[in-house]
Amino acid sequence: MSSTVESLLRADLRDFAGYKSARSDTLIGRIWLNANESAWANAADTDSRLRRYPQPQPEALCARLAQLYGVAPVQLLVGRGSDEGIDLLLRAFCAPGQGRVVIAPPVFGMYAVCARLHGATVVDVPLRDGSAGLCADLAAMGDAALAQGASLLFLCTPGNPSGELLALSDIAALARRLRERCIVVVDEAYIEYADAPSATTLLEAGDNIVVLRTLSKAHALAGARVGCVLAGPALIEALRRCQAPYPMPQPVVDAAMEALEAGALALTRSRMAAVREARARLADGLRGLPSVRRVYPAAGNFLLVRFMDVSAAFAALLAAGVVVRDMRAMPQLGDALRITVGTREECRRVLAALEAVGAEAAA
Repeated sequence: MSSTVESLLRADLRDFAGYKSARSDTLIGRIWLNANESAWANAADTDSRLRRYPQPQPEALCARLAQLYGVAPVQLLVGRGSDEGIDLLLRAFCAPGQGRVVIAPPVFGMYAVCARLHGATVVDVPLRDGSAGLCADLAAMGDAALAQGASLLFLCTPGNPSGELLALSDIAALARRLRERCIVVVDEAYIEYADAPSATTLLEAGDNIVVLRTLSKAHALAGARVGCVLAGPALIEALRRCQAPYPMPQPVVDAAMEALEAGALALTRSRMAAVREARARLADGLRGLPSVRRVYPAAGNFLLVRFMDVSAAFAALLAAGVVVRDMRAMPQLGDALRITVGTREECRRVLAALEAVGAEAAA
């Protein structure tokens, strides 16, 4: 076991084996009578696959994902979106009703939700709003983790909703500072849109670094719920003991395998380039509107935008049939909306709706 996992894993889980399902062992046979499954297929199961429990960690899918992310299969855990990875980290490294996690709001809400559902204390180190955008203060986050005895520190890069891309050198320095004291979790849900290297390149140097990846965004499988935790083998094994027996339904595995074929991956890469171009065009268009106060730099597939009259902007977009994310309830964002970069026509409709807001204000 790594020194970080040994130091931070819940004491009551160090000898915990977890549930061993009927699919946990690799067995070969023609007649399967070990899992109390139905001997007959459901009418909806045309090829008789669904009556069987799936593999807890589908071997072929894990191998393909490991290749995609540049890690060894033993460094990967697949689950139901990044959300499950966040929840598993809380289960493993925060005893119920105890523990502390550090986050930098405004940020993806599931870090705080999972922590609070688990009874952990959330330590906020707010993003700083300056000329470079909404930026995480990694030094202050490290200070807070050490002062509060936090076991988990969550970074989102590109940030949601900030759009900030963190430098790998800064992440590595933070992880070194917190070695054996705190696990640095790097959520890279939007990294494909940034055309930037992944924090997976830091895994060999730091056993307290965890990377979260997902097929929901760039790979367009949000409805399938496929996410990965990437970390050292000892940490992955600890999370496996905390995971439900069969997290990946067979139809989801099949869809993911198809989405990760060479042709599909090539198409995804070309679409990432198209999104980056569309993001720049949309940002330029928004900056030219009198109703817009500020468009933040962005490395994801969205833009964070402040408005002169955010209520009017939101209403105008809805009236045009355009649904965007209302950020007004989040700290520091009382005048902001988050707008996903859509197709050329969808972006045109966004700009047209907001141009009307500016024209009404001028009148």
